[in-house]
Amino acid sequence: MEETKSLGFKRNNSKVEKLVTSKLFWLLFVIANFSYPIYRSITRELPAPLPKISQIPVYSFTNEFKKPFGTEELKGRTYIANFIFTNCPSSCLRLTQEMEKIQKRVRGLGNKIALVSFTVDPENDSPEELFKYSRKHNANPYIWNFLTGGFEDLNKTIVNGFNVPMGEKMPVKGLVDGEEVTMMDIAHSEKFVLVDRDGFIRGYYNSDKDSVNKMMIDVGLLVNSTENF
Repeated sequence: MEETKSLGFKRNNSKVEKLVTSKLFWLLFVIANFSYPIYRSITRELPAPLPKISQIPVYSFTNEFKKPFGTEELKGRTYIANFIFTNCPSSCLRLTQEMEKIQKRVRGLGNKIALVSFTVDPENDSPEELFKYSRKHNANPYIWNFLTGGFEDLNKTIVNGFNVPMGEKMPVKGLVDGEEVTMMDIAHSEKFVLVDRDGFIRGYYNSDKDSVNKMMIDVGLLVNSTENF
């Protein structure tokens, strides 16, 4: 009886199989994956420094806690300024609500950032009124201050310092519960102003989503900047 021979088949490894089982292949793979992000970070073009538009003059007003607050207290801190009044019948509520959102976005920056809201109606916006307004909008006093003072001094700082308009109180007609009523309004800027830690204005921003997002990027650039101010 013939001895039965088992049939055998020897499969040659494909080039791909040889490649993936090669130690050299995996070494090169790891090097490439680590090297590319490093290369990108080295060759990435950094954004241009923000322009220094103008320097804010020295000012000192009174905050919602009846304490002096101004350029001296803000020295060394990047800050965002806006302009509102507590009885505003138009845009102020929206601007303040946006500032409230900004406060949440910057809370990780600690003492490097500040928010400052200037009233354009100091006749009615006493520290007591600003305190109630600040509590209503969850303002953290370590980050966000509300300032009032004499009309002439505020007008000079806002118009000549921040280079934004501040008008006088004017009657305007509006609808309340479907009825037309006359309310008092004050023309003022609806822009946010970004100021660096040495008191230079670095940008003006609208209150829409894209503009605020751009401002937050610029805040990060200023807070982490190593430029000589």
